[in-house]
Parts: sequence; structure tokens; C-alpha cells
Amino acid sequence: MNYIASSGPLFKDGKKRIDYILVYRKTNIQYDKRNTFEKNLRAEGLMLEKEPAIASHDIMFIKIHIPWDTLCKYAERLNIRMPFRKKCYYTDGRSKSMGRMQTYFRRIKNWMAQNPMVLDKSAFPDLEESDCYTGPFSRARIHHFIINNKDTFFSNATRSRIVYHMLERTKYENGISKVGIRKLINNGSYIAAFPPHEGAYKSSQPIKTHGPQNNRHLLYERWARWGMWYKHQPLDLIRLYFGEKIGLYFAWLGWYTGMLIPAAIVGLCVFFYGLVTMNKSQVSQEICKATEVFMCPLCDKNCSLQRLNDSCIYAKVTYLFDNGGTVFFAIFMAIWATVFLEFWKRRRSILTYTWDLIEWEEEEETLRPQFEAKYYKMEIVNPITGKPEPHQPSSDKVTRLLVSVSGIFFMISLVITAVFGVVVYRLVVMEQFASFKWNFIKQYWQFATSAAAVCINFIIIMLLNLAYEKIAYLLTNLEYPRTESEWENSFALKMFLFQFVNLNSSIFYIAFFLGRFVGHPGKYNKLFDRWRLEECHPSGCLIDLCLQMGVIMFLKQIWNNFMELGYPLIQNWWSRHKIKRGIHDASIPQWENDWNLQPMNLHGLMDEYLEMVLQFGFTTIFVAAFPLAPLLALLNNIIEIRLDAYKFVTQWRRPLPARATDIGIWLGILEGIGILAVITNAFVIAITSDYIPRFVYEYKYGPCANHVEPSENCLKGYVNNSLSFFDLSELGMGKSGYCRYRDYRGPPWSSKPYEFTLQYWHILAARLAFIIVFEHLVFGIKSFIAYLIPDVPKGLHDRIRREKYLVQEMMYEAELEHLQQQRRKSGQPVHHEWP
Repeated sequence: MNYIASSGPLFKDGKKRIDYILVYRKTNIQYDKRNTFEKNLRAEGLMLEKEPAIASHDIMFIKIHIPWDTLCKYAERLNIRMPFRKKCYYTDGRSKSMGRMQTYFRRIKNWMAQNPMVLDKSAFPDLEESDCYTGPFSRARIHHFIINNKDTFFSNATRSRIVYHMLERTKYENGISKVGIRKLINNGSYIAAFPPHEGAYKSSQPIKTHGPQNNRHLLYERWARWGMWYKHQPLDLIRLYFGEKIGLYFAWLGWYTGMLIPAAIVGLCVFFYGLVTMNKSQVSQEICKATEVFMCPLCDKNCSLQRLNDSCIYAKVTYLFDNGGTVFFAIFMAIWATVFLEFWKRRRSILTYTWDLIEWEEEEETLRPQFEAKYYKMEIVNPITGKPEPHQPSSDKVTRLLVSVSGIFFMISLVITAVFGVVVYRLVVMEQFASFKWNFIKQYWQFATSAAAVCINFIIIMLLNLAYEKIAYLLTNLEYPRTESEWENSFALKMFLFQFVNLNSSIFYIAFFLGRFVGHPGKYNKLFDRWRLEECHPSGCLIDLCLQMGVIMFLKQIWNNFMELGYPLIQNWWSRHKIKRGIHDASIPQWENDWNLQPMNLHGLMDEYLEMVLQFGFTTIFVAAFPLAPLLALLNNIIEIRLDAYKFVTQWRRPLPARATDIGIWLGILEGIGILAVITNAFVIAITSDYIPRFVYEYKYGPCANHVEPSENCLKGYVNNSLSFFDLSELGMGKSGYCRYRDYRGPPWSSKPYEFTLQYWHILAARLAFIIVFEHLVFGIKSFIAYLIPDVPKGLHDRIRREKYLVQEMMYEAELEHLQQQRRKSGQPVHHEWP
């Protein structure tokens, strides 16, 4: 396919490319600042052209073009690396003995060409710079670089980045701090600044026959369209159009989604193992056959004795998530999290090499206007730039940090208070549901109580999230971070802490506190001496934990997807509707269409990363209780990739193509979640599930304790052993006989009635021992795997060193060749080595 790419919108002369757009209102009175700013931009070498909006008489657009000479000057100043020689791949002595391996890889490559998931490379432009050696651009050595066309030598992303660099450093008034487009937007002189999209994302002509009209059209057809959900992502083209920072986000999201496939398969196998063996479970069989075993009332007023076999369905459902594969899956997911992060580091190193970011260093950031305005009277010399700049005293910084930390703890306490409110709600309504008019609610009042509490808890979570963002914003501004990256990291950490605690606090309560401190019949613990604490179902608390996780994870993903795509779609539809009402039969230029799109989030990619990192926590932290979490995450992420792609390509203005070499603070947060996941899964298996009590019974108290018969089931009698006796006459209800309850206490006829038995202490010791052994084992395996997997592949490390050497040699050769050509032209003798 012949790829004919549009370079994007042009000036009125039809030749000069528009590299950036500024927007302001004609009614704004700060025209002096704008005039000074635009005059200084022209003095720096930029070309400006004004054009009024068609749909609104108050809007004025300023189109900016950067000429070739200015582009070269700033590319040299910013040390932008540009291609100067095609790569030549060398082979060493070891590769000669790899004939069989090459044949094997060739077969795989041929199969990959037929794989429907692989993108058709012929449909994409030839990205020459990815196959060339690069070096810092220099006007003195411009003859070294491969310049086939001056208009396309610097990509649109590079041109926009250079223009933005100039916009950020151009003065609009006299004074050290009166600099930059961001300050002009903050004070209202301009209302927007953005690079334009290259054109429409749709075409009336089919792409297969007529080819793409521009890179945006190609990205939509081969990436953002929902029909491409099963295809690999064109990361090189994403990076070319949106920049390396957004390219790395989609690379990380795609890598995370791909790594979820084995986790989802193993989790599904554990679930199906429980489904297949559910009817063979000794515990489920004993519960389902216990027609003559009566459980003590689970509430004081409206609850009656309940037959144990009424819990048959709950016992079978619990077995789906609490079976022999649970411990294996928990260990597998802990190792999976480590493998995922370690191999992502390798993948990142390959991408930074491919995208020529190995030697890229982020330039010194400018100070935030708020920081400058606050501390302009206190200055110190910057050790990097050597210029005086505002300085925040250490005492002031510590004081503000303490206030911010206090605010964080206050908000976390607010979350805990909300969870406590939901707990009180559960205690109040369970009595009401137990005497409800509807037979279904009355029969399954525990399930109804849990389901209603989960829904209320989800509503509280979403409402608190709205408040958290505003409070995190206030606390971060209160700290007065020095630069934008410091502000973003501080804000991201607060948002993660708030939302992580908000989402998981109720889950932690159900996993580790529900049913743990209820007491026993005749001596129940009560909240405020009024409400009896809630007990677990006769089949355990794991079913409540699964319900809580499943509902919150499912509803949260639906809400996030609506807010990411549905809300911008509605806003953009309304904007188009207003434009159509105001004008008739007029063609809207590209920059005005971009202006009517939604701007990218104020916090950049923070919301996207935060959503995925919270999901990673759901997938790993309580995975022992909900093995289907990786499957739900995988299905969501398949949708998420195309949803984000569609949003970036069609619903948002083109963001500034920023550069980055990693995913920032989120990598450290992911590693912290991986460590927390090991601890929580150890506690879930040891405390929440019945794995340890079954294990102790099987080897200490069951029929196999002293001898093992081949036909003997070692868990026979476990249910009866796990239930204690209580004398109903002590309740004062006029009933006699005994009821049973979940605990390991002495019977009424023993010498120490209702005291903990020796088996209880054996189980407690086994639980503590399991937690210690599990954590040390898994942490040891994680550390060993992290040690075995280097962050940079050995072959890539050697190749980088080799290319550095070759680039240096080629620069010398190119300089010598240029010198010889000059001597030939002047008639001087030619030397074949350096003079």
C-alpha cells in the first residue's frame, strides 16, 4: 500500500504547516500581554497567523509555524537526536553455531505472519528513524544526517515539542517570572494552547483501496476501532503521533493485559476444579446431609433455629473459592506479580532503546508559578543552571508536609468511619430482613443483608471519591511543590492512598474482622450494648468476601468506562449540536474542530494509571478469595485499551507529545502492592478460609490422624468436629436440647463449659505458622526470580555498547568524507586519514 500521509493543517498560503494553536477571546482585556508575548515569539523566529472562529465571533485562533532555521537552532540547543546512518547488524563468532535456532525462529516468524493478532506491517508507514543510528543534531554537521525532505525530517511530535519549549520560555512582561504560556492561560490571557490533529479520523474512501489520509485516520482504522480489539497495538505509530509518554502507557497497559492471560487461565482452572469436585467435597456432603443438626439463632429477636442443611448451597458455592487449589493459586499470583513487573522492566528497556531514549535526559523543569509567587523573596542559586531562583525554607516545607499528612490521616479515618456506618447498618437491618414479609428475603436474609450493604458501600465509595480528588488537590497545593513533576507525584500518591483505602477498607473488614469477635451463645458481644455483632454464615465468611469483591469490581469498571468515554461523547455531541445550530453550509477547519473536542485531563495520565493500579490491587491482594478476579480484569482491559484509544484519537484534543523513559511513581506503587498481596493472601488463607482448620483436623483429629486407610476420607466428621454445643435452656426461650455454632469451645457438660478447647489453640498456632512459612517462602521465591531476571537483556546491553562505538566511528568517518569532498571541490590534495 502506498502510504500518503497528510502533514496536517496549513497556513492560508497552503505551504506552511501549523505546529501549534493558541486560542483567546476577543473580549479579554489583557491584550497588552498577548501583544508582547506574540511579538517576542516572532522575534524568536516563529511565524504567527490569526484567524477568527467560524462558529463563535468571540473566539480567535493563532496558528504557529516554526521555520526550518528556527527548528534546527532549537533542535541543536535541546540535543534532539536525529537519524544519520542506516543500522548495519553485525554477527559475532557465537552466532555461526546457531543455524538450528535461526531455522526454528524463522518458522515462528512465518507463523506469526499468518497470526490474525499481528498487525499488517504493509498498512503502516515506514518509520525510518527506528532503523537508523541517531546522534545529537548539529547545524555544523548537518551534512551527516539523512535529510530527504526538510518538511518531514522533524516529525510533527518533535516540532510541537520544540514550539512548546519556546512558548514556555518566552516573556510576556518585564520581570524574571513573567514567562510562559501556562501563566498566560492561568491569568486568562489565552484560554487554550494545543497542537492540532493531522486531520479527520474518518474518510469517505475505504482505507484498503485509497490508503490512510493521515496518521490520525490510520490510528483510528488500525487501532482505535472496536473491530480491532484482538490486534496487537501499533506502538511505534502511537509514539510517533502522541509521544513517548503516552506510548509507554499503552505499552504498559498492553503488557499488563497480555500477562493477565495466564493468570486468568489458572484462576479459571482453580474455579472449574472446585466446580467439578464440588459434589465430591466431604465438607459439602456432610452439611447437605445434616438434617438433624440445628444451628443456634444468628440474631436475638426474629431468628429461629436453622437446620444446617439449609446452608447446602452456600457450602457448595464457598467450595468453589476455597478448595485444594486456593493455596497454589495464591502462591502463583504472588510469583506472577513479580514476573510481570520484572519482565515489564525488560520490555521498557527494549522500548527505550527502540525509541532512542537511552541517552535522553529530562531537561531541567521550570518552577511552578504558584511556587514562584509564594517564595519570590527567598532565593538561592540553582546548582544546575547557576541562576538564582525562589527557595522554600526547610522549616516551612516540613510544617506544610505535616499538615498534609494530617489531612491524609483525617481522610483515611473518614473512610473507616464510613465503613463503621455500613457495619452498623448491617447489624440493624439483619433483624428486619429476618422477619421480612417476602419469603425469599426472609429465607436468605443473610445474603440480602450482604448484598444491600455492598450496594450502599459502593455508593459511599463513589461519593467519597469525588470529595477525595478535591481534598487531594487542596493538600497538594498546600505543600507548594517546586515543579510540575513533583506536584504530579505528590497528587498521584494521595489519590492512590485515598482510593485504595476507600475501595478496600470494607473488604479488609469482611476478610479479617467479620465474625471474629462475636462471643458465643448466651454471652454475645454487642455494639453499644445494643446490637449483636454479625456472625459468619454456617459455611464461613468467604462467600461474603467474594460477593463484596465481585460487586465492587464489576460496578467500578462499568462506572469508570462510562466516565472515560460516555461523558466526553455527550459533551462533544452537545458542542457539535450548538455549532450546527449557529452556522449553515460552512466547512469547519481542523483547528476549530479540535477546539470543540474535550481537552486531555488536567492531571495527564494520572486517572488512567490510577484506575489500572487499583485494578491490579484487586487482582492480586485478595485473589485467594476470588480467583476469577484476573479473568474480570482481562475482559475489562481488552475493552479499556480500545476505549482509551478511541478517546485519545476521536474525543480529545491532541495532547502535547511528551517524552518519558518509564511510568514514573506507579512502578514503585505496583511493587508495594505486590508485597502487600503476599501478606494479605497469607492471612486470607490462614484466617478467612477453612484451609487451616481442615488441615489440622485431617492430620491431628480426623480418622487419618493415627493411621491412613486407602479408602478412608481424612475429612470425615470434620463438620461435626468444627461445631460446638450450646444448651438451649440457657437462652430462656422455653426450648430444650442443644444447638450448634461455629467455634471450638467446650460443651455444656464439660468441666469448663464454653471455654476454648485444645484444638482451638492448635489451629491458632497452625495459622500463625502458616502465615510465617507462606510469607518467607513466597518472598524468597519473589526475590530469587527478581535476581534471575535482569532489567536489561544481556543481548540488548551488548548491542547498546556496540552501537555507541559504531556511532562514534561513523561520525568520524562522515566528517572525514565531508572534509575530502570540500578539498576535491577546492582542488586541494585528498588525504585518506585525519590531517
